[in-house]
Amino acid sequence: MHPLGITVFALVDCNAFYASCEQVFRPDLRGHPVVVLSNNDGFIVARSKEAKALGIPDLEPVWKVEHLLRQHKITVFSSNYPLYGDLSSRVVTTLRHHAAELEVYSIDEVFVRPWAADGDLKALGHTMKTAIWRDVRIPVGVGMASSKTLAKLANRAAKKIPALEHVCVVSNDLQRQWLLQRADIEDIWGVGRRLGKQLRRLGIHNAWALSRVNVKWLRQRFSVCLERTIEELNGISCLTLDEVPPAKKQIYCTRSFGAKATTLAPVLQATALYATRAAEKLRRQQHLVKTLHVFLQTSPFDQHHYARSCTLQLPYPTDDTRLIVAAAQRGAAHLFKEGYQFLKSGVGLVDIVDKTYLQADMFTPAQPAKANALMQVMDSINTKYGSSTVHTAAEGVRKKWAMRQSYRSPSYTTCWQDLPKISC
Repeated sequence: MHPLGITVFALVDCNAFYASCEQVFRPDLRGHPVVVLSNNDGFIVARSKEAKALGIPDLEPVWKVEHLLRQHKITVFSSNYPLYGDLSSRVVTTLRHHAAELEVYSIDEVFVRPWAADGDLKALGHTMKTAIWRDVRIPVGVGMASSKTLAKLANRAAKKIPALEHVCVVSNDLQRQWLLQRADIEDIWGVGRRLGKQLRRLGIHNAWALSRVNVKWLRQRFSVCLERTIEELNGISCLTLDEVPPAKKQIYCTRSFGAKATTLAPVLQATALYATRAAEKLRRQQHLVKTLHVFLQTSPFDQHHYARSCTLQLPYPTDDTRLIVAAAQRGAAHLFKEGYQFLKSGVGLVDIVDKTYLQADMFTPAQPAKANALMQVMDSINTKYGSSTVHTAAEGVRKKWAMRQSYRSPSYTTCWQDLPKISC
């Protein structure tokens, strides 16, 4: 195992992130059970530790546990993604003060290469944890080790073992052995349930056993990825930080309707909204699209299930919302059939090219400069005043089909109208 002073990875993971975000502007709910629901308020996707202690299951349909929610007076929220995304970016901003390098792994997880890798790592972990609580009011756990896989396991221990006070540092072989012996094979980053079953059949039941296995023997049965995982469990770093996330090769936006659509108008409006969201993501990564994929479907539980899709070629590579929306609506109109109750539609940008390196010629049509300027104005207004402040008329005004969000909290940090007010 390499000395920890050579390479240090810290994984900072927000605790019950969605539920914690809802408690930031509702401090009266701290210490009380809170759950957050999925799109259309269908499933439970996040629980505070108090809700977990009451036995509220994860990814459970709300109607199955409605009696428990009422019985224990659990506060319920609809998903508020603009709020969660903004608070996530604030966590990252705070961590940049302590990071030589940084990788945003997910909305609630950040890998950090600390500046002071040879100092008191336990104290550094507490410093990062305290700074995030002070600046953002989000509780986190911190795991530190000489590889990303070990840091993942250390973070898990930091959250589950109260004596560690939410910070776990693996700095020598004794600590590494202690950590691996307490981690089931499925707990290892990159293993999962299916691979875990195969390894258990070979007598490998925990992380310690996997770290001690003969790599050459295992290589004949599994991929090189598992070999890297074993190296990482032994403290040898094989995975580097991705400071700039790679651009997506495809961008999809798809959601279920709040109410089933039986006419064409709501289907077209929903398709326009999803195409708009996809186009915004496309512009953020500085790409253009040449081909769209549009699909439309009823509930899979309907007696006469209907699901169809089509692809549409755009006249030239573009990131113009107007052009993308118009093409997506043509596709949706083509797929629509009378007599069905449609539950879901989606728009995918499937043939994407980098805007920076696109080379056009005088014989090929290209996106006009005025379109680029208009999209920049739209994006700047929506960034400043909130999503959909400026949008295409094709999205409609009264969106009866819109996603159900009966318990949605205000967008405290991304909408001027929802800014918290203080009366003195």
